[in-house]
Amino acid sequence: MRTIIDLPDHQVAALAEHCERENISRAEAVRRALDAMLAQQQAQGREAVFGAWAPRGDSRAVVAALREEWSR
Repeated sequence: MRTIIDLPDHQVAALAEHCERENISRAEAVRRALDAMLAQQQAQGREAVFGAWAPRGDSRAVVAALREEWSR
């Protein structure tokens, strides 16, 4: 899909330098930047929930207690 974006002059210059250095097109550079941003957001989402069980103590014990309720 094609899209049009407006960039300030300093970003256009930095993008041009990057593309020349990497020998890639502007479109490829934007695709790579978007992929990097999306990967970072996904990683931040995982980090936000990492350790969510910590306040409850040992997660295995909590799960075992929940399962015990089902067998009553």
